[in-house]
Amino acid sequence: MSIVLSSVTLSRGGSVLFQDLSLSLTERRIGLIGDNGSGKTSLLRLIAGLQVPERGTVEVCGRDRRLHRRELPGLVGLLFQNPEDQIIFPTVAEELSFSLTAIGVDRRTAKERALGFLASEGLAPWSERAVSALSQGQRQRLCLMALEIAGPRVLLLDEPFASLDLPTQAALRNRLASADRQILLSTHQLAWLGDFERVIWLESGRVRQDGAGAAVCAAYSADVAGRSAPAQPVS
Repeated sequence: MSIVLSSVTLSRGGSVLFQDLSLSLTERRIGLIGDNGSGKTSLLRLIAGLQVPERGTVEVCGRDRRLHRRELPGLVGLLFQNPEDQIIFPTVAEELSFSLTAIGVDRRTAKERALGFLASEGLAPWSERAVSALSQGQRQRLCLMALEIAGPRVLLLDEPFASLDLPTQAALRNRLASADRQILLSTHQLAWLGDFERVIWLESGRVRQDGAGAAVCAAYSADVAGRSAPAQPVS
């Protein structure tokens, strides 16, 4: 599993967000941290093929995203910050089925596989449940299941802990720890990244620090604390 960005330049709103950004992402679990506006979401959207760089290339599992766009849904799944931006269909089974039809599975088989997937999760009663009746945390779980059922080799998760209570955060962390695919996770919840093989701290579209999770998270926390400290009175 690998993601390679080579000399990527991306502009947004008339300003340059990434300038000649190059990254080779091969670790199984990679965290993205940094202030709001640092480029975390844009990086995930670049990898998912939702944004197009002005210059440079983005390769996922050896496929150039410009030349192999049709293969991306089977390779990469992106979890949006807000489930409302991701969910399309009114019932749980329909939402899961759509993930399969989008990669070429016929509708009947997709429905059967969706029902089987829910049963394997202990959620068979959810099959005909209206999405509107789900809690925010349940909707996010549905979005994650809709990605997982399609079997992508890479999961891109944008602030997945933001709307979850602590027990649900812990359950999600355990799920990600046992996942058999590459995961890139953007979050402000640094406590969940301490054991990640790699964490990248982005600052204004550039890599400020890149290394083992505990060390990079500690450095970022110290930087935030320094910037947040009250100004000392002038004597």
